[in-house]
Amino acid sequence: MRNQEEQSLKEARRVEKRAAEEAEQLTKDQVRKKAYLAREQAVEEARQEREAKRTEKRAVEEIEQSARDQARKDAYLAREQAIAKAQEARKLKAKKQPPK
Repeated sequence: MRNQEEQSLKEARRVEKRAAEEAEQLTKDQVRKKAYLAREQAVEEARQEREAKRTEKRAVEEIEQSARDQARKDAYLAREQAIAKAQEARKLKAKKQPPK
């Protein structure tokens, strides 16, 4: 009988130990999962931040390019107007001078 009691006690201890190990493993798994999710969230936030910076940079570059294009168009039109005025001035000057 004593042997059976000892075996029952050993079995109870083994069951308790297994339950404690399972609880410990579950806790470790939860900690690992939280750490993994935190890393994933940090990676995603960094990716979103990089994307936002890229988008902002692209918008600034588009505005700058638009301004350069507009300045180029304005300069072209100014040159064309200057050429047209010079041609008109030459025509008027030619009309005012008596023929030779």
